[in-house]
Amino acid sequence: MSLRTAVAAPFRQRGVERIGENEYVVALSLDRDWFSPDQAKRLIDVATGQGLLSRDDGTLVVEFDPDDVAVPEEFVPDESILQAQSTFEQVLDHVVADGIEKQDAVASINRLQTELAVTVEAAAVVYARRRGLDIDDPAEAAIEELGDSD
Repeated sequence: MSLRTAVAAPFRQRGVERIGENEYVVALSLDRDWFSPDQAKRLIDVATGQGLLSRDDGTLVVEFDPDDVAVPEEFVPDESILQAQSTFEQVLDHVVADGIEKQDAVASINRLQTELAVTVEAAAVVYARRRGLDIDDPAEAAIEELGDSD
């Protein structure tokens, strides 16, 4: 996934798991010339929202092992990664990454949505949980969305 690759690159480059937020913005915008400073800040927000990064008093902490992510020399992230994914898209990404065909997963989630009479996000969370996937962040978002629909 290109978001994970873009997030990991500055950490891999420095061999650390914690980077100052300003240093991270410089790494993405000036060092790599991938994004403008504002776009780099947006990437931080998107990655934080998806649980890839966390903030700790002005420092960014990577929430996965950046060494497990290959950053090809010719890699340049697409600007589309700056758009936050919906809860459904996040859960679907987890399911597909676990080896389930996207089309099969979507069909099963849609059936489950109808059976349970819930939102597609809630159905996706149930589907993923039944397969033993750890999707706590998207699950919390789906629960919030259920509360907002009252």
